[in-house]
Amino acid sequence: MKTDCVLLRLEQAIRSAGRSAVAVSGGVDSMTLAVAAHRQAPGEVEMFHAVSPAVPPIATDRVRTYALQEGWQLTVVDAGEFSDDRYRSNPVDRCFFCKTHLYGCMTSRTERTLLSGANTDDLGDYRPGLKAAAEHGVRHPYIEADICKQDVRALAHHLGLEDIAELPAAPCLSSRVETGIRIDPVQLLNINAVENLIRERLAPDTVRCRLRHSGIVIELDSESLEALDVAQREDLSRSIAGRFEATNPDIAVEFAPYRMGSAFLTGA
Repeated sequence: MKTDCVLLRLEQAIRSAGRSAVAVSGGVDSMTLAVAAHRQAPGEVEMFHAVSPAVPPIATDRVRTYALQEGWQLTVVDAGEFSDDRYRSNPVDRCFFCKTHLYGCMTSRTERTLLSGANTDDLGDYRPGLKAAAEHGVRHPYIEADICKQDVRALAHHLGLEDIAELPAAPCLSSRVETGIRIDPVQLLNINAVENLIRERLAPDTVRCRLRHSGIVIELDSESLEALDVAQREDLSRSIAGRFEATNPDIAVEFAPYRMGSAFLTGA
């Protein structure tokens, strides 16, 4: 019953936006929003997805698969953030420049109101991208309907999106790079490859390959980190250092508990 009420609030928020389009990243929030919006008004909602070196290929594959499965009107774009040195220099508000390009690109291709998958949990984090959203008139149906991440996952189950509902949080690959280290497409490719390697070998609930000034830090959920023995650490460290050999020879590799947003320096 509670999830029915949550869905009703979401549908009301979507309707209040009028003719709309959804920015679909491939994560649980935007995917669930896109499915709900499309099923509420089949064929009347546009979907936009941006590809770049910062977007994991698996996310793009997921969006394309659902577009075919659900019958979405999907437009795939290159938002162009990698041509902006303000983004590439990786300041603390890098997300502002990313979202400025993203929303600017999408709103230039449609007259519809653009919807994002931001939820109420995002309001407690440092989110410079929300400022860019406000500047481009982007609306956030989950926030308007007072829907949190837990509610989104429940909605995904309710809508039959079992493969989506329990997806781990998956921010863009640039979020793995510590503030002040220049964003390099080759490094993002390495980061994605390392995270895929660790998923294959350890099947962790959460993994982040962080590129820091001090070296590579592999963050894992507590259970996976505790289960990692000395031999596994040494073997993985060699494989990871080898992946970065061309760009960062002799780079140090360490393992640590996962901390949300731990690659950012906010001056706090």
